Amino acid sequence: MFWTDFESFVNKLRFARFPLCYKTQEKRLNDSATVAMYGRVYASLLQKACSYRLLVFSTVPFQATHHCHLSSWSPSSNHRCCAGEGSGSWFQSGRRYSTRQDLDFQQGQMQINGILRSNEQTVNVPEFDGRALSAVRKFESNQLPANTPNEDRRSAATCLQSKGMLFGVFDGHGGWACAQAVSERLLYYIAVAMMPKQSLAELERCMEHSRPVPPILQWHKHHADFNYRDSASLYINHLRVFWQELLDSEEHDAGLSPHDALDCAFKRLDTDISLEAQVPLSNDLMKSTAIQVAFAGCTACVAHVGIDGIHVANAGDCRAVLGVQSEDGSWSALPLSRDHNSQNQAEVERIKAQHPPSEGNTVVTDDRLLGVLMPLRGFGDVRFKWSHELQQSILTSMESGGDLDSLNLYQYTLPNYLTPPYLDVAPEITYHKLRPQDRFLILGTDGLWDELDSEEAVRLVGEHLSGIHLQAPVSPSERQLKLGQMHELLLKRRARASPALDTNAATHLVRHALGTGDYGELSQERLISMLALPEDLARMYRDDITVKVVYLNYDLARPHHS
Repeated sequence: MFWTDFESFVNKLRFARFPLCYKTQEKRLNDSATVAMYGRVYASLLQKACSYRLLVFSTVPFQATHHCHLSSWSPSSNHRCCAGEGSGSWFQSGRRYSTRQDLDFQQGQMQINGILRSNEQTVNVPEFDGRALSAVRKFESNQLPANTPNEDRRSAATCLQSKGMLFGVFDGHGGWACAQAVSERLLYYIAVAMMPKQSLAELERCMEHSRPVPPILQWHKHHADFNYRDSASLYINHLRVFWQELLDSEEHDAGLSPHDALDCAFKRLDTDISLEAQVPLSNDLMKSTAIQVAFAGCTACVAHVGIDGIHVANAGDCRAVLGVQSEDGSWSALPLSRDHNSQNQAEVERIKAQHPPSEGNTVVTDDRLLGVLMPLRGFGDVRFKWSHELQQSILTSMESGGDLDSLNLYQYTLPNYLTPPYLDVAPEITYHKLRPQDRFLILGTDGLWDELDSEEAVRLVGEHLSGIHLQAPVSPSERQLKLGQMHELLLKRRARASPALDTNAATHLVRHALGTGDYGELSQERLISMLALPEDLARMYRDDITVKVVYLNYDLARPHHS
């Protein structure tokens, strides 16, 4: 039984979807490499198998448990204890399960829950913070890494010198350095850009006289989040230069609108990241960090949620989707961003228009920028922005500092690199006025959207929120289905009505993204197979996933009558 189950498990992995690390220059593996890879999966999973006794020691086919949840395995009137057996056993639907198997199932469920919930976060927001009503009731967040370390980052903060809250998700590539820096800094740049000149002047007076600076943001961090402590002084100094320039502007009296602040902040931070890699810095560690941040890259999707509405700024292939509930209780998805990749033909044409016609067939090839990079907008990635001469000059200066390991990733020549820059960070910004039917906002990195489409994600969160699983009436065409087809339809409808295992909606999304079976049911076997992959192979089957679900105070949009 052990060998049959395990061989079946490995065969499912062999024929599983095999996405590549498409944000870097990796190409499809050849046949011999693929065979070797499967051998490594087999050997590694064999070592891990004893940790998942649920798969190994089961005395009945694993498929029998696909539609069952932990609660359905507890003793009840539907389960009969078999007397005369020291270990005890249970019967359900004519099948026999030992107490040991029951415990193994629970252990497997607990292991899965521990992995999925280790990075989850729930923050309740006061309805009134002393300055204004909040457009946000609460938000929930989670992350599940595939890379080691995780290359995704997330941020959330309340603006203390202006109105509204800021939420961001950041998807790094070429390492985590750029995503880390942007997650720490971008929200400050946005908040400062929205501050009125009077408040900026107070910041500057405090800095000049070495007094405590009034807080700009109230951060809502997870305990696992961390900062670049060694670069903090550099970041503060460049933020100060930014607000000094805003103070000198004659048009900045009341502060920028959220739309203009988002646009300005994205572009200014990317410029600062580029400059920091070029100028002399106080120590080698700070210089090394600045260069790694600039040569790595990240995409970003940031939402400013205020009582007037939602502004979303997106650069890359993260996504923002609004969950809307109709009067009949059904859910629909309203996209508030567009993916900037090769599937967006308008984006491809925009980039081609910036280069000579002779490069029309090389700017975007194999669905990647210059055949290498999947997202078509982003922070950092100076390999796609700087001239060859500037890149070589900076990397040569790093060699003299002795940090050669960090250069290995960057010392290669991009194909057809003729008329840089090929990449920019200019965000695409959308605005949506808050309505009574707008219930929540989902922000996610592309690891989520690789597994779920926007409509499915909204339905999952909406039904999780309301606790009501709406089933459409059986249509006339469905009434004509054959028995086998009707059985499949019933399985799908039953899967939709399964109770949620998580109180956190972001965790609920991650669980369904990785564990949904053929009929929409949650498959314990699929979850274990995805979570048990070795660290160096997990990225070949899935991406880092980061999700934020922001619950909106839609009552603010209702007309109030005395």
